[in-house]
Amino acid sequence: MNQLERRLYLTRSLLEENPTYRSIDVPEDPDAQRRLLRSLLNVRMPGLKDPGFMKVQDEYLSQVATEKGIVRLCDIPVIRDRMSIWQGDITRLETDAIVNAANSQMLGCFVPMHSCIDNCIHTYAGIQLREECGRKMDALRLKYGEDYEQPTAVPMLTDAYNLPARKVIHVVGPIVSGRLTEAHENDLASCYRNSLDMCLENSLRSVAFCCISTGVFSFPNRRAAEIAVSTSEAWLKEHEGAMDRVVFNVFKDEDRRLYEELLS
Repeated sequence: MNQLERRLYLTRSLLEENPTYRSIDVPEDPDAQRRLLRSLLNVRMPGLKDPGFMKVQDEYLSQVATEKGIVRLCDIPVIRDRMSIWQGDITRLETDAIVNAANSQMLGCFVPMHSCIDNCIHTYAGIQLREECGRKMDALRLKYGEDYEQPTAVPMLTDAYNLPARKVIHVVGPIVSGRLTEAHENDLASCYRNSLDMCLENSLRSVAFCCISTGVFSFPNRRAAEIAVSTSEAWLKEHEGAMDRVVFNVFKDEDRRLYEELLS
């Protein structure tokens, strides 16, 4: 199969899976096809499919990763004390771990084609990622009750599947509604510190952090960057030799300027 054939196979399989979508026609335009496939993946509940689907999906996403361009750690310069900045799509990074700004349900973003990092990571990892997250949340609900939601700053580790990274660390950042408080700041620092602790516990020597809690979670960008850098720097000094690299992954020019200023 080529990529067009894979895309059509996956799309038709997902449309057939749900009676609500069976009347949808697959568009002829390649970009529209990509949007439809991504949307179907975004709204699908946790669960795997038959081996044939899984094989084609993995082949398709592997090719997508190659086309987007895989960024290796050696391609990212160190700025200071094993810390780096990289601007772009975190799903391109071949680090031991990438950090996902998750929500408390831990199942990814269900909004079709949403631009959040949670949506992007789940899209390009494949349906295995949501299935693993769902399985882990089911186990936690059995332990703590059916209303269990993942607490702020408590990370969850999963495989990365079709992403270039080895693992994904999912963490819920603090949501700022109104005035920024010391509790918000402490929670954000815990997100970075606990994620780094998880790397240490699992022999993960490089990690790429997204800008946790900024954007829709409304944490001020400058203060978030200051906490990210100071917390990571302190952790690296405390755990000398434990990590090869901490990468601050940014998407906006504003965030890149902030991190450059802080690391200069």
